[in-house]
Amino acid sequence: MSFPDAVAAVCAPGTMFEIQETEIRGVTTKVFAGTPPSIRDLFALAAMRGDAEFLVYEDERWSVADVLSQAGQIGSMLVEEMGVKKGDRVALAMRNYPEWISSFAAITSIGAVAVPLNAWWQTDELLYGLDDSGASVCLIDGERLDRLADSLDAITARLIAVRTESDLPDGVIHLSELLTDGATMPEVEIEPDDDITILYTSGTTGRPKGAVSTHRAVLSALISFAGRAAVAGLREPDVAVEGEEPTPPAFILAVPLFHVTGLVPVMLGSFVSGARLVIMYRWDPERALELIERERITNFVGVPTQSHDLLESPSFESRDTSTLKSVGGGGAPMPPELVQRIEDNFANGRPGLGYGMTETNAYGPQNAGTDFVTHPTSTGRALPSMELRVTDPEGNVLPQGELGEIWFKGPNLISGYWNRPEATAETIVDGWLRSGDIGRVDDEGFVYVVDRAKDMVLRAGENVYCAEVEAAIYEHPAVYEAAVFGLPHERLGEEVASCIMVKPDATLTEGEITAFLKERIASFKVPSAVTIVEESLPRNASGKILKRQIRDELLAEA
Repeated sequence: MSFPDAVAAVCAPGTMFEIQETEIRGVTTKVFAGTPPSIRDLFALAAMRGDAEFLVYEDERWSVADVLSQAGQIGSMLVEEMGVKKGDRVALAMRNYPEWISSFAAITSIGAVAVPLNAWWQTDELLYGLDDSGASVCLIDGERLDRLADSLDAITARLIAVRTESDLPDGVIHLSELLTDGATMPEVEIEPDDDITILYTSGTTGRPKGAVSTHRAVLSALISFAGRAAVAGLREPDVAVEGEEPTPPAFILAVPLFHVTGLVPVMLGSFVSGARLVIMYRWDPERALELIERERITNFVGVPTQSHDLLESPSFESRDTSTLKSVGGGGAPMPPELVQRIEDNFANGRPGLGYGMTETNAYGPQNAGTDFVTHPTSTGRALPSMELRVTDPEGNVLPQGELGEIWFKGPNLISGYWNRPEATAETIVDGWLRSGDIGRVDDEGFVYVVDRAKDMVLRAGENVYCAEVEAAIYEHPAVYEAAVFGLPHERLGEEVASCIMVKPDATLTEGEITAFLKERIASFKVPSAVTIVEESLPRNASGKILKRQIRDELLAEA
């Protein structure tokens, strides 16, 4: 079946994927007829699965009922004991634990706004996220609590500790002490366009920006992923093997929940699809292969680096990965040779890639299966609920096939940036989101991303904005000039690199600047390739440092 025919069948009138038009923030927008009003409705549907196994974490197994029962207790506690009201912000600062998921369900079900903080952030970054969001409560694990130990007086949010056995500082209460057996989720009226999340995304200048989504936006993304899966199922249906029961769907959670990919398509998508969710403590390809075999995983969603790690693992050939149907994810381009390696080396797993952003709740054009093998440099096509255009620098729409900036429009877009009206106006124009990526669309609707307009390094799916790293480098007293840029890296896609000019009569080593930065910014942002020079960095006529020239010279010397 062709892609247009499959889309027409899936989105036919009378189905949950029927596309209608409605007005969102004054802009006529295509939406799915079957989109639930709020996240509470999604969890209510999931509750019908009762005692079915839902989460696997180390030796723990949680049913849907277990998760939603704890969510009800947390929701009751937040309202009755913490005084959280609709619209209040509640932060999550922890690694991927089952309590992260039940806490998120609780926060969003009482009409509060969940603020997942990057678990890799260091002290100043965590303090910034709490302060900028105005969070009144923060559920936090022991590792993050240790990072804030010397700064507790500066925090106004109530801190609730999760998964820590150590003595707690004054004023910090353990979650287990606050929950009441049998407590249930308070009743709250939630509208589709009420805020649900603030996800922090690094900015091209200075501090990260909080991307604000509504219930409608998150749920529209989830329905979009489900619709796209339905289209794929019509075009390349699973072939039943006589005498064998189909493998129940199971995802492995190999990416952080504070990232939009882990949060929306993987975690919340599992509530939608009924899939089991197997949580990794941290990324380790050997452990991932063990879990794929043991738990009969059907879907692997990660960044391309992680797919590469699986294939490079010494135990890959000895592990049974035959239950995998899809191997891929998003967060970065997938090299064509990796697409073919996945196709050739997994018995049943087909390659897949999604082009989404925090600002689109991870949904965008997707490429998978045969389409991906035949169009390995494309990021795929989207359902018609997401409109797409390519523009020149002035915002004029370009003819098909021409290169320009990719713009998106759809119900899954963020409403704006938290307390950043200027940044919102710059990024969202008349309901269209400017992606900052340069690309084109061919005559079949395949999208090709060829460059980025932003000063950014894409390291293993993590956006590292050069200005933020440069600002941290300039805090060192020996630094006179600094440039941060990306260098090609086989495993990571790109690695963060820097070229630093020291002040006259000053000295600085790579080890010293690395140690200095690790105290100020998350480790994935710290340059792994550092060049220290005594002469001025090259600049153009307007005084801008020529990063591409520096990069090319370093590559030529390598």
